[in-house]
Amino acid sequence: MTSILDAAHTLADRTIAFRRRLHQHPELGLDLPITKQAVLDEIADLGLKLRLSESTSAVVAELDGAHDGPTLILRGDMDALPLQEDTGLPFASQIPGTMHACGHDTHVAMLAGAARLLAGRRDEIAGRVLLFFQPGEEGHHGARHALDEGLLDDPDVAGAFALHIISTFASGTIHVRPGPTLASADDFRVVLTGRGGHASAPHKANDPIPAACEIVTSLQVVLSRRTDTFDPAVLTVGQITAGTTSNVIPASAELHGTIRALSEETRADVHERLRTVANGIAAAHELTAEVEITPGYPVTVNDPAFADSVEATAQDLLGEANVARIENPLMGAEDFSYVLARYPGAMAFLGACPPDVDPERVAPNHSNLVVFDEAALANGVAMYAAVALDRLRPGTTS
Repeated sequence: MTSILDAAHTLADRTIAFRRRLHQHPELGLDLPITKQAVLDEIADLGLKLRLSESTSAVVAELDGAHDGPTLILRGDMDALPLQEDTGLPFASQIPGTMHACGHDTHVAMLAGAARLLAGRRDEIAGRVLLFFQPGEEGHHGARHALDEGLLDDPDVAGAFALHIISTFASGTIHVRPGPTLASADDFRVVLTGRGGHASAPHKANDPIPAACEIVTSLQVVLSRRTDTFDPAVLTVGQITAGTTSNVIPASAELHGTIRALSEETRADVHERLRTVANGIAAAHELTAEVEITPGYPVTVNDPAFADSVEATAQDLLGEANVARIENPLMGAEDFSYVLARYPGAMAFLGACPPDVDPERVAPNHSNLVVFDEAALANGVAMYAAVALDRLRPGTTS
């Protein structure tokens, strides 16, 4: 393990330079031509077979070991966020309104570094590594598109692994959890329709605003009283839209929000409770309600055995002091969940809090001010490679 870590540190300058190149040219969604070409250029000399998506910018590079064995998927997502960067970094985004605020540029750079490290160790690999450079994680279901297109099809996939950088954990540390790790994420929209009128005569109108407010508070009560404490859910109304001025009762009001859950059963139950509350309160106010729920990512569930093996690998690689088990799931969402629903595997987190910043006060992922400690990237490269070498070691049964 020491030699793997040493090799990753030898690649550190190249990894950081590639990350900065990507950071300056972020792209959104499923179509990332600049990022895709940068990836292809970076791995061009490694002798990898390529599977290129016909509908997105996804790249899957096949690295064959010297011995027969199963297949392991390693994933790094590539897309950025629609956010104006305000970090002041010398390599800050050159694209107005677009920023790698979730660290996907580091994921790509680390996975490319791991590809280079593994390409030099083919004799130590029994099987195949699929290096999955994925677009469209930020709300565009990029992993699902790749699965539907067959890019990750293989008759002998033994598992899948992904790292996600996070600014609030100590730099260079690895964090993992068996079982539900990240929440599902669904959007909803409720439209209440009544009858508009003059603000001085509400009795001659049918005002949807009080009903909208009642729905917001009732949903919180329902969640707190009807949801299992040990199988939690979060429902947040993030936007209410109604009216045009102070002296007019509007004819309609809209609520927009998000639902997060840690099991498919609770997820479905909250959907049903949202419909029941919205329709019931609307009927009580003699309004009509239209409830629209847009399914997002499913729950990210780490295979317990795979997560345990990742934790053990990290301890061997970095030492027990630099590895921690996440006690409680995080309520963010990830489309790596689609991959984990098909293949056993795990997502782990790489801490990258800048050393001169209090982790309690650091700008989090998705902030326009987030900064990641690039010194952590070598550990990420080593972690990707070590998981592959551990799982695909000659003589190992997966």
